Amino acid sequence: MFPVSRRHGWTWLFGTVLVLCGLAVQAQRPMTSNQYNQLNQYGTMPGLPGQNQNQMQYGGIAGVQDNNATDQSADTTTKPPKIRKPLESYFFNDSIRERQSFAWTVNLLQNDIAIVDVDTALNGFQNDYPYLQNNVGSAYLGNMGAASVPLDFSLRPQYIDFTFAQAYDTYLMTPERVRFFNVKKPFTHLSYFYSGQTKRLEEGFWATHAQNVSPSTGFNVDYRSRGTRGMYIHQGTRDRNLSAAFSHTGKKYSVHAGYIFNMGDIKENGGIVRDKDITDTIFEMPELIEVRLQDARNVFKNNTFYVVQSYGIPLRRLTDEDFSIAQNSSVFVGHAFQYSRFYKNYTDTKAQSGDYYEHWYISPTATYDSIFESLLSNRVFIQLQPWDRNGPVGVINAGLGNDHHHYYQFRLDDYLGENKGTNRNGTYVYGSVEGKFRRYFDWNAHIRYHLFGYRSQDLYLGGSLTFNVFVRGRPMTLKGSFMHESRTPGYWTETYFSNHFAWNNSFSKETETRISATFSVPFWGLELGARQSLLTDKVYYGPDAVPVQRDGAVTVSGLYLKKDFRLGGFHLNHRVLYQYSSAQEAVPVPMLSAYLSYYFEFNVVRDVLRLQIGLDGRYNTKYYAFGYNPATMQFYNQREKELGNYPMIDAFVAAKWKRMRILAKFQHLNEDLFGSRDYFTVLHYPQNKRMFKLGFSWSFYD
Repeated sequence: MFPVSRRHGWTWLFGTVLVLCGLAVQAQRPMTSNQYNQLNQYGTMPGLPGQNQNQMQYGGIAGVQDNNATDQSADTTTKPPKIRKPLESYFFNDSIRERQSFAWTVNLLQNDIAIVDVDTALNGFQNDYPYLQNNVGSAYLGNMGAASVPLDFSLRPQYIDFTFAQAYDTYLMTPERVRFFNVKKPFTHLSYFYSGQTKRLEEGFWATHAQNVSPSTGFNVDYRSRGTRGMYIHQGTRDRNLSAAFSHTGKKYSVHAGYIFNMGDIKENGGIVRDKDITDTIFEMPELIEVRLQDARNVFKNNTFYVVQSYGIPLRRLTDEDFSIAQNSSVFVGHAFQYSRFYKNYTDTKAQSGDYYEHWYISPTATYDSIFESLLSNRVFIQLQPWDRNGPVGVINAGLGNDHHHYYQFRLDDYLGENKGTNRNGTYVYGSVEGKFRRYFDWNAHIRYHLFGYRSQDLYLGGSLTFNVFVRGRPMTLKGSFMHESRTPGYWTETYFSNHFAWNNSFSKETETRISATFSVPFWGLELGARQSLLTDKVYYGPDAVPVQRDGAVTVSGLYLKKDFRLGGFHLNHRVLYQYSSAQEAVPVPMLSAYLSYYFEFNVVRDVLRLQIGLDGRYNTKYYAFGYNPATMQFYNQREKELGNYPMIDAFVAAKWKRMRILAKFQHLNEDLFGSRDYFTVLHYPQNKRMFKLGFSWSFYD
């Protein structure tokens, strides 16, 4: 013990009291935000009794001060974690945002999107042919990957750019068809279908992957490959499609961009030589049936780049309560860009083509027809949102566009000099207005007019009205629509030169006026529709497979009925279409077409395995169905033979096991069962014989 004097003792006692009081005050003083952050970070509070900062930071011995340590008086506060902004886009309402995943398509003319389904349902899974998924189906060449045309006139595509691809429309990926995704977890979807023996293999593969890097920003890749090695001679096809897409849907700024690749490689056999080889004879080996072309081939390719973007400017200052600008008066300015290039090449030889083609203009022994078309499109637009985006006058759109077309084909003057092709430019204006009143009524109107240049004075007018009535919360909908279009016929219908076909036409503008009305009650499985089209100066491919124009008017009428019955686990689904054309030689349609699907659905294991067992049937009455010409890749209006009055029946078992769908199907089950074997939907192109098909589809969310 060291000796302590009385004076020093009082001094020591007084100092000790002051230190204790200071500690007591410190203990009662509220913590600062920096101290609180340090407490959260280290689990202890710097400056509290029994702690040494340097020991905590550097591992020094208790009670020993490390004089070489860095000064700890500096602020060591950590930055608060960055807040992840939610999806604030004006495109989506609250019910859409709440979904685990959703998808949409974008409009390249204006600042608008449309929500679409992410297809993981069991219903309709048995329809793996894309051209059989629309309404009552299509006429087609018999196999996967081949040309097709809808039986329903109102669904037939009307291409004015690169019309050679029109017969393959159902396979093509376009900017308007690309799906954009918003997913809370990475989403992957895989599908694979196959059938037939190895030498006749028919298969389809589809892969989709979507991922978000933030609630507002994401990307997705979609790849499809479909085709067959062919049941008949020289029937192989392969169609491939790739789409890579990126989207950002922010509070004010949105952008959708992507790249598309389409390709078709088709062996063209021209159909069979004698239809009686199918109708009157049973061939166990269809590859023994003689066909019209044995080395003809079509290859087409398409590359497309596109981007559409817009920026929203609110007309009043936003507050913290404004989750998005969908409820505020705003102005949007935007720009859309698209570059698309199509290439087509057709080849054959005289030795393997026989007398199929009448003319051999360029070479008397072999054909190598190559054509090319490109489109460079730029559009600027403005969108006004006067009040609420979902108000009675929701948005008003106006835009200005310019299209630059380039066409190239072989010409006889190529021998004399360089053929630089043909360039055409056109400028147009367009606009639209739309609105809704709550959930009871919505309307829209559209207009586009070509001011000058290529397709000058072309006009499009359209609009629709929709009324909704709710009975016990379930909707009943009545919709009416109107469309009028005056258009310049496609470039290739006016000017074309190849080894087998050559024409130089001067067609007047085509016009079409169409009105339609639809009444639907979803909870009854009911839909009724009526359509009336008036066409004047219709351009079509006549019996000799070259384009012609009909003088005067043609009317096409249609009545459509959809009714689904359900009795316990039994489902009886009906799609029936009645059509009438006043000039079948110009617009051929079957009078009656139907698609029926009857199946029994039940749970094998609840919430684990669900099963469907049933039959699909398709039928249409006889009419002068289309012919198909391989050199032009066009359907033409033949008058040689009526086709139809033959049912096509498939038997299937479809299952959904958790996230996987499985299909087993006997396609064309009724072959040779009912006597008739007249299974043609396109002149000289028989449907495939009976075959067994398997399919799998699997979705992943992780």
